[in-house]
Amino acid sequence: MARIFFNGQAMVGGPFHHSVADALIGPVTTAPGYRFFSIRDVCPGLLPDPAVDTAIEGELYDVGLEHLRDVILPGEPAELELGIIELADGSACFSMLLARGQEQRGVHKEITEFGGWRAYLATLGRTA
Repeated sequence: MARIFFNGQAMVGGPFHHSVADALIGPVTTAPGYRFFSIRDVCPGLLPDPAVDTAIEGELYDVGLEHLRDVILPGEPAELELGIIELADGSACFSMLLARGQEQRGVHKEITEFGGWRAYLATLGRTA
């Protein structure tokens, strides 16, 4: 089993939640030190940045490694990559991060100020 932090479409109410619903542990936040980006307003991506003091809201899941490999990762956009983050309680888990080189492209909107995907979507008149 693998603990993974989701902060976008796989969260409760999102279009991909059905594929991980039985693995939900509950809501969590990252430790401080993360920036947050919108990828085409379709999904978010975390970016570790020790220079910032922001934490991002999401949900923690415990999924099987086969499910992670066969279902979750193939559905992720190319702009994201699997990485390891720190949660507010100091523990580590997997998460989808903005892939190396993506920030430098300058095409992803930074949404760190919203603190989470749902808050950002609300500004667009959408829900997760």
